[in-house]
Amino acid sequence: MTPKEMGALYDYNNWANARLLEACAGLTPEQFTRDLGSSFPSVRDTLAHILGAEWIWLERWNGRSPAALPPGNEFADLAALRSRWEVLAAELLNFVHEVTASELEHVVEYRNVKGKACSYPLASMLQHVVNHGSFHRGQVVTFLRQLGAKPKSLDLLLYLDFLAGRHEV
Repeated sequence: MTPKEMGALYDYNNWANARLLEACAGLTPEQFTRDLGSSFPSVRDTLAHILGAEWIWLERWNGRSPAALPPGNEFADLAALRSRWEVLAAELLNFVHEVTASELEHVVEYRNVKGKACSYPLASMLQHVVNHGSFHRGQVVTFLRQLGAKPKSLDLLLYLDFLAGRHEV
């Protein structure tokens, strides 16, 4: 994957995250934090996990190895989560759009939250983060449907159609 393609993938990731947050805006505070019985119990906790994962990976790419993800309950409401995410999204996009081809091949060493030493090529890590986010966004879409909402599609191809002006999303 070239740096330009990686940047485009992260532009999509940012679009999908923003679109999902938009879909969550209609939830009541109780719905936002309701335990829905999944790996991350609520919409809030799942969104916080996606945000936390994006944050911890950016930290690792910048040479730091945080010992933990931020807890979901640090976000009292969607506005707090969205505010934090807007800052992180700008930092992520800046990082990814500045990456060179040689940097994509560079092996990044870090310690995971259990203290285990790990290393992967930056390109693999970058792809992992988008894949991880897609998985958990799918969980949130399911939650939203269970709560009676009608979230819009987050498909990559729909995003590409939107960019090409083929239809509104």
